[in-house]
Amino acid sequence: MDSLVLPWVNAETMSLFLAEVAQRHSDEFIVMVMDQAGWHLAGELTVPQNMRLIFLPPYSPELNPAEHLWDSLREDCFANHVFANLDAVERALTAGLVTLEADIDRTRSMTGFKWITSISLNAI
Repeated sequence: MDSLVLPWVNAETMSLFLAEVAQRHSDEFIVMVMDQAGWHLAGELTVPQNMRLIFLPPYSPELNPAEHLWDSLREDCFANHVFANLDAVERALTAGLVTLEADIDRTRSMTGFKWITSISLNAI
């Protein structure tokens, strides 16, 4: 799992995220599954050469592995908390993301859907 906490979402920040993931995994070919958010489909989105994007059908959050990560973050880091300011929210989010990134088995159990883990690169 790779993540960045950025101040907004648009094609520019999504391109930064894709570039960061591509750099972290420069010796790998990355197949990234994502929903059809506007910033994922924007014409000005820059997709690195070692990456292929696969888009989920519209309105299918149950298929999106990232939704399970967000559910976990909401439950583990934000439920029943009152934050003093936005910086405190960002610190909680960052701590939660670091925890998920470090716990490969837990993250895999939430996101390793059979249809993802069995994708053949020949089919892409």
